[in-house]
Amino acid sequence: MKVVICEDNPQQQKMIHDRLKNYAMINHQSVEIVLVASNAEEVLNFIEQNNADCYFLDIELGAGSTGLQLASEIRKKDPLASIIFVTDYSEILKLTFKYKIAALDYILKRTDGSFSDRLIATFESSIQRYKQLGQTQNFDFFQVKMGELIKNIPYENIYYFETSTTIHKIILSEKNGIYEFYGKLKDIEQIHPTFFRCHKSFIINLQHVVQIDKKTKYVELVNGTKCPISVRALQNIQMKVNERLANT
Repeated sequence: MKVVICEDNPQQQKMIHDRLKNYAMINHQSVEIVLVASNAEEVLNFIEQNNADCYFLDIELGAGSTGLQLASEIRKKDPLASIIFVTDYSEILKLTFKYKIAALDYILKRTDGSFSDRLIATFESSIQRYKQLGQTQNFDFFQVKMGELIKNIPYENIYYFETSTTIHKIILSEKNGIYEFYGKLKDIEQIHPTFFRCHKSFIINLQHVVQIDKKTKYVELVNGTKCPISVRALQNIQMKVNERLANT
């Protein structure tokens, strides 16, 4: 899970970062704080090319966009991300209804230990929610578990699955990397219509097919990968690609 912190007060920013980082290092090593920002513009620039799964946002960010306006922009890009507001004033929380932001929680800044406790409790809730998203069939994510690392990968980002040379393992290739994990192709091929078993060792994402070479029995994907096609699959792959195009 990737986390973004946006807080304009340097002391508060450091405290939130250190508390979350230490908790993650001990309890959830796969959680990564990918950005610590002081203003909304830094976050907006980040999400133009990157993504995160959880955002801790100060509502009052001084000059420029507020945390509420920033949250609205995040929601446009990612309706499923966890957003957690941190604020000094409980009255400001009423404004979240105006912006129609579904936040995971609202944390009031306190000088005692209750703020830190609430911060960690909400952080843990966001981690558990992240894990559950990848296990829920209503959302188009594939969840990869590699030891302590858990990643929810959108179906649309996946190029293909391939059997690994390591027994009982599968290789997943997607836009942001390649991962190897324990699993079986037969458990994957039916999870969504966009996936097609083109070979005993490959499952491809039909939306990334750019060329089917029936002579050499290979299918080329948008990332340049060429996957083999079995004789049996050759009879159905063009039909499946056409069905995919008709439904988009």
